[in-house]
Parts: sequence; structure tokens; C-alpha cells
Amino acid sequence: MIFVFDLDGTICFKGKPLSKEICDALNVCKQQGHEIVFASARPIRDLLPVLPEDFRHYRMVGGNGAFTYANGVIKTRTFTAETVNQIKNIIETNQLTYLIDSDWNYSYTGDRHHPIFRNLDPDKRAENQPLAQLLKITKIVLFTRDQAIKQQLEKLSVQIYEHGDEELMDISPLGIHKVEGMRQLGIHPGEFIAFGNDQNDLQLFQNAKHSVCVGQHPIKEFASTVISVEDVPFKIKEISELYQQRGLLLES
Repeated sequence: MIFVFDLDGTICFKGKPLSKEICDALNVCKQQGHEIVFASARPIRDLLPVLPEDFRHYRMVGGNGAFTYANGVIKTRTFTAETVNQIKNIIETNQLTYLIDSDWNYSYTGDRHHPIFRNLDPDKRAENQPLAQLLKITKIVLFTRDQAIKQQLEKLSVQIYEHGDEELMDISPLGIHKVEGMRQLGIHPGEFIAFGNDQNDLQLFQNAKHSVCVGQHPIKEFASTVISVEDVPFKIKEISELYQQRGLLLES
């Protein structure tokens, strides 16, 4: 079975690398014959540094589906030039601050004390460039929750995610989400178990064979199971053991 894990708020907390308890549980899952895939809002650039070295060759979905990573190769899905220009106009008209990702580099004008900035390019392998220098735009975060601005964005060819109480809107090209990223990796609905905790995991939950919501988030109504943060390592091992036994029964 394929186990798909969101990172922040699911198995990664406060931007820190995965804990020993989480890593031990993931290793149990792997030893029982399951594949582990990571699916995050982070671009691959910011996803890799929080993983132990021996997890960095696993398949991954980043940027809510805008990035895929397999066999050491990163592939991207980008906004059209027309959509980028429309969003730039909204940014300029409303004097918005932002984080805009390219295929590797980025442009950031937000508060340097914001948690997103603390998690941004922790290995310092990319450059913070002027927006005009970014040739491919894969993901956009606008630091606002203004509903009038959201209504303008909803008229464009984009997918909008709002994360809990964070004062931001997370924007991807229309039709780009984590399940689409999974499809790009050759993983289809019903072929995976999903662990997540936020709005951008909705499609994962709706298409998973079994889904686990970590914490009391509105998305929990779409999950098969709801658990606390403290129970994550136990639940990973419990479900991986269950599906190992089911696999053995099918083989016998």
C-alpha cells in the first residue's frame, strides 16, 4: 500500500525536522512493505531539508501539486502568463505582500518574522529575486484574507487554499492539487492511505482508500479517522500493520 503524508501540522511541527518518533513509525511502515510518499504545500526545495537523509529519495508532491519529485528529478506545473499578469495587477493595485515560487528560486516581500519566512529555503540553496526575474511561476502566497481580493482571484484560472487562522491565501494553477500531483507520479484514487490536516488535503481525503485527519480541523468531516498530534506515530504503525496483514491474506 502507498502511504501519503502531508508535512506541516501532520508529521512536521513548527518547521522543525521530523521527530525521532515520527521517523521510527515511518521506518516501521516502510519495513512492512509499504511505500511512503510526501505531499506538501512546500516546494521540493523547502520539503527536503526537514526530512532525514534516507527519506530524501522517496517520491514527493510539493507546492500543493505544482511540483513532483521522483528519481531525483523535479517537474513543475506553472501558471499561464495571462494568469500571472492578472495576479500581478491585483498585487500592485492592493499593495499586497507575497511569496511567489518559481521552479527553484522565489520572490518574498512579506514580514521576515512570519513563520513562512522562517521555513523558507532553510538550506539557503535558492535566491530571493525580484518578481520580474522569475520566469516560471508555480505557486503564489498572498498575505491577505481580504474577501474582496479573494472574489477577484476566484474569477481567474486558479485554485485558492486558506489555511486555518493564517492571514494568507495560497494559490495554485486551476486543477493543480495534491491528487493531481499524485496522478503525475502514476498514483491513482483508491491506491493510497492519506494523512493530512488542512484544506489542501481535501482532495487526498476524498480519493484515499483510508484517510486520517490530524487535529480538529474542519476537514475532519471528510476523514475516515480523526486523531491528536500525539497519536500520529501509533496510528501510522497501526494502519501499516493492518494493511500488511491484509496483503498477506490476499497472497495466501
